[in-house]
Amino acid sequence: MRWTFVLAASVAAVAMMGATEAPKPAAPMVTPTAQGYLGAAAPDTYKILPPAPVAGTTRYEADRSVFLATRSLKDTPRWALAQNDVNQLVILKDLSCAIGVDLTMTNAPKTNALIARIGRDVSVATDRPKNIYKRQRPYLIDEGPTCIEKSPLLSASPDYPSGHNTWGWTVGLIMAELAPDRANEILSRARAFGEGRLVCGVHNLSAVEAGRMNGSIVVAALHGQEAFRKDLENVRREVEAARKAGPAPDLAACAKEAEIVAKSPY
Repeated sequence: MRWTFVLAASVAAVAMMGATEAPKPAAPMVTPTAQGYLGAAAPDTYKILPPAPVAGTTRYEADRSVFLATRSLKDTPRWALAQNDVNQLVILKDLSCAIGVDLTMTNAPKTNALIARIGRDVSVATDRPKNIYKRQRPYLIDEGPTCIEKSPLLSASPDYPSGHNTWGWTVGLIMAELAPDRANEILSRARAFGEGRLVCGVHNLSAVEAGRMNGSIVVAALHGQEAFRKDLENVRREVEAARKAGPAPDLAACAKEAEIVAKSPY
């Protein structure tokens, strides 16, 4: 996952928002930092993840079948949610219904700083297997609509594993740990965040599943770092205070989101 791609995709998403999508208020972006927590201690995810599917295998054909079947989601509420989730930099806003509060730079600066710092670790965990496997994105194999522009920049970024889902699942796991009473809601929303790439037609099912595994690898490694554990405890107190202070997100909007998330797109 390269952050230059994230910014480009975000711009494309804003230009292509569907009419069915409920508008969200502007939110400060979680801007990734240059230095993560893991450094040389980062696991080699290429050696851990299953290999990317190749032509002629069952997994390869399953990817094609899911891509073609999910093109029917175009212009549905699930499509609109996937478009909304293109912008990775506002992931805490996307998780606000699940967490029960909007964690902004004002009420949760330490939380935003921690999430920004792990962005570098997510990039490292994603880029190496991507660059080795060079798996094509699904719309380059079969024709079908995508929820963001099929740009040369997007097409040049390999499919496997999904950096978007690695990021979403990493953040989801961390936030579930910080708000354990909301773990079901947080992880369901984090799952949907990654599945949005499948709905959008820009990642294969195998890449989305590998991204979830990749995120789990990153979080396991993070817990081995004293600096991360220390920051996590400071953030825990901040999140608890923010949840008590509120305000809670709009209940009606959150109910609509939960209804969409509860339905599998494939």
